Amino acid sequence: MHVIHPVILCGGSGTRLWPLSLKSRPKPFLPLVGDTSLFEQAIERVAVDDRFAPPIIVAGSAHTGLIKEQLGETPHRLIVEPEAKNTAPAIALAAAMLAPDDIMLVCPSDHYIADAQSFRDVSVAAGALASQDYLTAFGITPDRPETGYGYIRQGEALGSGFAIGEFVEKPDLDRAKTYLASGEYSWNGGIFAFRAGAFLDTLAKHRPAMADAVKLSIAGASNDGSTVHPDAASFAAIEGESVDYAVMENSDRAAMVPADMGWSDIGSWAALQDALIEHSDRAEQRNVSKGSVDLIDCQNVTVMSDGLRVSAVGLQDVCIVVANGEVLVTTREGAQKVGKLPGAANQ
Repeated sequence: MHVIHPVILCGGSGTRLWPLSLKSRPKPFLPLVGDTSLFEQAIERVAVDDRFAPPIIVAGSAHTGLIKEQLGETPHRLIVEPEAKNTAPAIALAAAMLAPDDIMLVCPSDHYIADAQSFRDVSVAAGALASQDYLTAFGITPDRPETGYGYIRQGEALGSGFAIGEFVEKPDLDRAKTYLASGEYSWNGGIFAFRAGAFLDTLAKHRPAMADAVKLSIAGASNDGSTVHPDAASFAAIEGESVDYAVMENSDRAAMVPADMGWSDIGSWAALQDALIEHSDRAEQRNVSKGSVDLIDCQNVTVMSDGLRVSAVGLQDVCIVVANGEVLVTTREGAQKVGKLPGAANQ
């Protein structure tokens, strides 16, 4: 099989893990689990294996400094999006930079994956399906009835994976329990493998205006060494849309490969707490703390402070964060709504 070309999507508004994550330095660039940032971990997962080419990174101009700082001397290509237009145009920009038969592996930069070797193995399996012109998603093996993720139902067997029988929006709890019990459903983790030409052909079929605008934007791009600046006027004409809606749900060749690799999108303080507990063998009573923190009779509590001492007694299922001059207190259940707070939304 051809070498796989990782495409790392960088972005984020810094709202879901506010106040630690900020618009100026969102969660991909923070060392949330382990000593390196989620972005650095995404690069490292593929840099150690010669089955993967140097990555293509797609990001906005606001974060190019952070990207170059954390990449160091790592070989790469960087595509600077003129403006944020969601994942379908971002992936299309990268696909347009590759040869039609190149296999691309699309990865968000802000996910945590505990088992890097399993990730690489699943990537190769997904690449094999992609080489047969299947648009292939990673189907994350669920371990709980999660209501915060979209699901995919596996259909007929296809070599190393399955056809996708159905895409399902975020379910309520009862349906999520049914999905988990059936064993037929996986979380849609937003990681994909495509043959570049097949992706662009599918996009042109279902979103021709977007495909044409991306093509024009790349044709008019300027280059600064390994950095590509697509033409802004052409790109501005694009109506932004996710890859799921624009491509995956319209294709009759959508496939998935099962992926059990310790995945988390770190999409909330509760999700970060869960990932940190999995990463540590010292999380007594499921408590997680960082900084000057004292806990007594607490259970399932996360406290992080970049300065002030935080002392808590008798709390359960609560997250407390002191960072960047702000204080956040939320229940684990309420953590999904942190991005709606004025401090987070109005940065």
